[in-house]
Amino acid sequence: MPLSEHEQRMLEQMERALYAEDPKFASALEGSGLRTYTRRRVYQAVAGFLVGIALLMAGMVAKQVWLSVVGFLVMLGCAVLAVTGWRKAPKPGEQAAGADGQQAARRQGRQKRSMMDRIEQRWQKRRDEQGGH
Repeated sequence: MPLSEHEQRMLEQMERALYAEDPKFASALEGSGLRTYTRRRVYQAVAGFLVGIALLMAGMVAKQVWLSVVGFLVMLGCAVLAVTGWRKAPKPGEQAAGADGQQAARRQGRQKRSMMDRIEQRWQKRRDEQGGH
């Protein structure tokens, strides 16, 4: 169950107070959450990228095209994971996307949907006009 706005504000105030009182302790607590998970995921993606390079090179040495292609795909997938994981990682002292971020994402989704609805309506109108002539 999501927190109410009041509860979310209280939690944010408590976090700020904790950072103000003992920033070292607060950063130690923060490190065990999402930031550590995303950092670990980025490191795993980098290791996978290196494995992909090894597969690519092994395929070239063994003259096995399929092995080189698999190595390239592993490299590509790991690069995408590393970049997306690095972008999503919250900065020190920064909260992960909370209720405000979720509300903004919902609003943006609604705007995109309404834009798509308008485009579909225009397309349908054009088809109707051209079909009538």
